[in-house]
Amino acid sequence: MNFNFINLQPYTNPQYFVYLMIGLVPIIIGLYHGHRLKIYEVAFSLVFLFLIFDGDKWQQGVNLIIYLLFQLLVSYWYLHYRQNGKNKTWVFYLAVVLAILPLVLVKFQIAFPKAPIPGVLAFLGISYITFKTVQVIMETRDGAIKELDLSTYLRFLLFFPTFSSGPIDRYRRFAKECNVAPKRDQYLADLEIATRNLFQGFLYKFVLGWFFGTYWLPKISKAALIAGAANGGLKFSWWLVAYMYCYSMYLFFDFAGYSLFAVSISNFMGIHTPVNFNKPFISQNIKEFWNRWHMTLSFWFRDYIYMRFTFFAMKKKLFKNPIRLSQAAYLLLFLTMGFWHGLTWYYIVYGLFHAMAIIINDCWLRYKKRHKEQIPSNKFTKWLAIFVTFNIVCFSFLIFSGFLSELWFGWK
Repeated sequence: MNFNFINLQPYTNPQYFVYLMIGLVPIIIGLYHGHRLKIYEVAFSLVFLFLIFDGDKWQQGVNLIIYLLFQLLVSYWYLHYRQNGKNKTWVFYLAVVLAILPLVLVKFQIAFPKAPIPGVLAFLGISYITFKTVQVIMETRDGAIKELDLSTYLRFLLFFPTFSSGPIDRYRRFAKECNVAPKRDQYLADLEIATRNLFQGFLYKFVLGWFFGTYWLPKISKAALIAGAANGGLKFSWWLVAYMYCYSMYLFFDFAGYSLFAVSISNFMGIHTPVNFNKPFISQNIKEFWNRWHMTLSFWFRDYIYMRFTFFAMKKKLFKNPIRLSQAAYLLLFLTMGFWHGLTWYYIVYGLFHAMAIIINDCWLRYKKRHKEQIPSNKFTKWLAIFVTFNIVCFSFLIFSGFLSELWFGWK
């Protein structure tokens, strides 16, 4: 049965929310009365997941099933290995590589479509489910996860509100909430927050995101290309600056709106999915920005790449200087983030740009600490720091957009 006359991709149009809220009514009534309707919640999620992969996207649904079976096999194999008291490092690395392998192959397939890579791997949401499975394997290795309930693990991986683009939850936090109903007072507070986030998401995605991304950005893009062609080799114009700011606002409002929807629907279902954005454009430095922007992703990379590499390098004594160790960890972290976005030059340069920005920021903070009596600190310097950070971030988003490829080389 084909429902493609209704766009049922997650959070893409206001009509989608009508069907979503109708499906949520029994869950809301049940939680209000202190009952979690687990069977209905599973059915509700599966129905909306099925509608995502209906019609010409059915192959992606098959890919998802194959992927889940593979990840369950890897996760439970490694869990069984650890439960037997074994902890060989190479086995842990093998489990992580196997968990990441489908995503790596998909990224290569997108970058090199003619390469002999199986197309059976790709489906909507593969990145964020991979982050969850890798997190579970790593915490199993640490001993933080000693058991994996199959039904809870599947619900965690397939949790509908965050399925396609996050936020990225943690298994242990999710498992504490998904099988019990919150107290009525708590749930009423959750409903209030969920409603506010829902309407704020509408403002962000369907009003501000539409204005910056659909209405204004194409006009500015066209003007920047015309001005760039007229300027010859330099290809700079104030229209390019306008594009940088417009695209940055579109990227924020579109993605923050999506994340607000995911958190809102989670709250309606009695699950406290972590928030993804916390006023990122008031950050006073680039490190603070990454503690406010796409927080669940940046914290995932911090915990499972930056910290893991740092502990490994300290154990193996790869660096004598802790500052050089930190800098190498930043380079690894943001290069990985760049490659995750895609195997194109502007994503990789975007990652390197942020790595260098954080390294320079750390140098400045150390210098500032040594000379705190000579360097003023007041409202003016605070707003100057916010202004500088905002423009650095917007320039990085210009790189990320890929627009420079079109402007410089005519690549679309």
